[in-house]
Amino acid sequence: MSAITYKTSGVDIAEANVFVRAIQKDIAGTLSPSVIRYKGAFGSLFALGARKYKDPVLVSSTDGVGTKLLVAQAAGKHDTVGIDLVAMNVNDVLCAGAKPLFFLDYIACGKLKTKVLKVVVKGITDGCKMAGCALVGGETAEMPGMYAADDYDLAGFAVGVVEKDKIINGARIQAGDQVIGLPSSGPHSNGYSLIRKVFSLSEQKKFAPELLKPTRIYVREVLPLVRRFPPKGPSGEIKGIAHITGGAFYEKLTKVLPPGKCFAMNKGSWPVPKIFQIIQKKGTIDDYEMFRTFNMGIGLAIIVAARDVAAVRTFLRRQKTGHYLIGEVINDKKNKVIFN
Repeated sequence: MSAITYKTSGVDIAEANVFVRAIQKDIAGTLSPSVIRYKGAFGSLFALGARKYKDPVLVSSTDGVGTKLLVAQAAGKHDTVGIDLVAMNVNDVLCAGAKPLFFLDYIACGKLKTKVLKVVVKGITDGCKMAGCALVGGETAEMPGMYAADDYDLAGFAVGVVEKDKIINGARIQAGDQVIGLPSSGPHSNGYSLIRKVFSLSEQKKFAPELLKPTRIYVREVLPLVRRFPPKGPSGEIKGIAHITGGAFYEKLTKVLPPGKCFAMNKGSWPVPKIFQIIQKKGTIDDYEMFRTFNMGIGLAIIVAARDVAAVRTFLRRQKTGHYLIGEVINDKKNKVIFN
């Protein structure tokens, strides 16, 4: 009987080293002068440059891609899920008005397949470039017995920074404020367990071009907006930002509301992408479940005072950022969101 090794147990350290070397060029493309690198470091180092800030606050988020990965596996398409991973985290950080600084990823797999995972990491680095943040580190864990040979899972962690007096937290939201919605690119990275229940495996492959569109990253459009309209700004302010992810309008949109306030949403005020219509019809899903599970075409919601709507919309138009006026805030102690 031959000796048992880590490799015969299912973990190939040599292949892991090949994978790490293969992704270095893509990672290097995300780095900034703030990233401090030296040989032998066990942790990632990032120089905040505190002189740039008066009272900096770090904002962090961690999230994954969920069962959208199973659709990617079924379709054999892995180039967008890395963007999803970054988007789910940096968009959350953005909701506080923070600029994403750096990102770390965690990849778990049954067997390390360099060809596939290199494509996944390329998506992560692409997402980091879109968000203007550095991919400073990560972990790839080969876990035979925990995952099947072709399976992998993703998790990410993002850190951003915002001045303490410019944190956007929804506290100043009041009745009469308006909701501006920025379009999503599709289901983003939520509701895929329901999608896979509705669609057969062959249908998942058929609709893969729509289902695997990467989650939209809003950093480039929204950061200039919050700088132009900071909290208590003399010419208007962004009062709240909600990333419409799991729980959608009933959970994530309402997260920014002060007590006693409610969102009155106008259903027909934005176009619902066809993929949601197909899902709803085939699954005979009611409206409540759809708006509680999916973003329905709105990926990010921005709350502003009625007097500031024109200025904010003008700014967005100048940036060529598509948007819709989709609702308003009302007084209501019983409900948090209603649809008209």
